[in-house]
Amino acid sequence: MESSLTEKEAALIREGIRGKYTQVAAAGAASCFKYPTGEEGLKQQRYPLDLIRDFPPALVNSFCGVGNPFSLGQIYPGESVLDIGCGAGLDTLVAARMVGPGGRVVGIDVTPGMIDKARANLTLMDLQNVTFQVGEAESLPFSDNDFDVVISNGVFNLTLDKERALKEAHRVLKPGGRLLLADMVLMAELPPEKAGKIENWYQ
Repeated sequence: MESSLTEKEAALIREGIRGKYTQVAAAGAASCFKYPTGEEGLKQQRYPLDLIRDFPPALVNSFCGVGNPFSLGQIYPGESVLDIGCGAGLDTLVAARMVGPGGRVVGIDVTPGMIDKARANLTLMDLQNVTFQVGEAESLPFSDNDFDVVISNGVFNLTLDKERALKEAHRVLKPGGRLLLADMVLMAELPPEKAGKIENWYQ
């Protein structure tokens, strides 16, 4: 939780996260991560290829998700979906195709460069039910009970106050709503040479 960090450390982590994902927005994901990204990452995570085969290359190349939230539960036509940490918008646009024209999908991200890229990608798609905006997982700019589904992919591990972020996701979900969350967890203690390094938060 953020309370274990000093204000300076928290500010440095936020700055580092925005800097890294600004780089992803500009250069694509392949050079920024040590796991499969882009088209190869989508194949390994078994994404629904029928929904993404005509996505713009710039959108596919920016994919750096750590899992496949769509494998965790169904999204139905007409539903409302929030994508927390939407990046360049790939998961957001997959969800938009699932809900169809009668549904609504919103993507938020803390990195303005990623939101700019997501909006640019949206202009290349024939989708009218999607919006993107800058926002933080710990302070969602939405009313209570606003969404049927919240999705997120590799984002909650980056949040400074994970408990607050999860409470916010719960707050904006309608009663009976679903959280489809793909993420990374630490399974063992970090080695001493890495445990204290701020940059390890967002490697």
